[in-house]
Amino acid sequence: MDLQLRGKTALVTGASSGIGRAIARLLALEGTRVAVTGRRHDELGALAREVTAAGGYPPVCIAQDFLEERAAAQIASQALAALGSVSVLVNNAGGSRPFRLDAQEDQWNEALTLNFTRHRQLSSVLLPQMIEAGWGRVINITGKSEPEGINGAFCAKAAMHAWAKGLSREVGKHGITVNCIPPGRILSDQILRNYTPKYRQWQSEHEIPVGRYGDPEELAVLAVFLASPLAAYITGAVIPVDGGLRRYQF
Repeated sequence: MDLQLRGKTALVTGASSGIGRAIARLLALEGTRVAVTGRRHDELGALAREVTAAGGYPPVCIAQDFLEERAAAQIASQALAALGSVSVLVNNAGGSRPFRLDAQEDQWNEALTLNFTRHRQLSSVLLPQMIEAGWGRVINITGKSEPEGINGAFCAKAAMHAWAKGLSREVGKHGITVNCIPPGRILSDQILRNYTPKYRQWQSEHEIPVGRYGDPEELAVLAVFLASPLAAYITGAVIPVDGGLRRYQF
């Protein structure tokens, strides 16, 4: 299937590893010119070399701490300077923040900034040029809606879902779609760090209908499809990629 992405431009945040890396790689191999951000410049460089070796456009690497106050403006400025435009934005950066009942305000502020505010700000900077072009895609990699406790990231991801749904209703007339993909257990540095092999095996056998954790590429294929012109009638959606892990029916 020709996804008609050749010549499009994309910005992928949190692309130094895991899901973001897989999405950036597949977009580049589909002929998209990609800018990638992350804190680990060496990993971004390795991604660029891998894509180039596979025959794709070498990604533009932007090393940036997402928590810096002007991070959104700086990332957008560098991406636009390098690519000329950004027609696809993949908001992927983030991190889990489990909290105690006595969590401090600075902990909440960090979690909300990293997992919601910066994405909203980055989108706001880039949307005007999408509107002017009459075409765009905003794809948010979010999180589950079944928190087992207080977690700043879950709260921020819930805000992403509500914001994205509202935004989709505002920008659809401009040829722009806005969608969310909540991952299930997708193998990444964070998953490997937070869950032991014994727990991953137990959960795969008892809670995940397909019987295993997913690979980043298995989520990336959906993100790349949603980025394509073929997905023009899909917007305001929350589409889990979780092997059937989540029990809710919506």
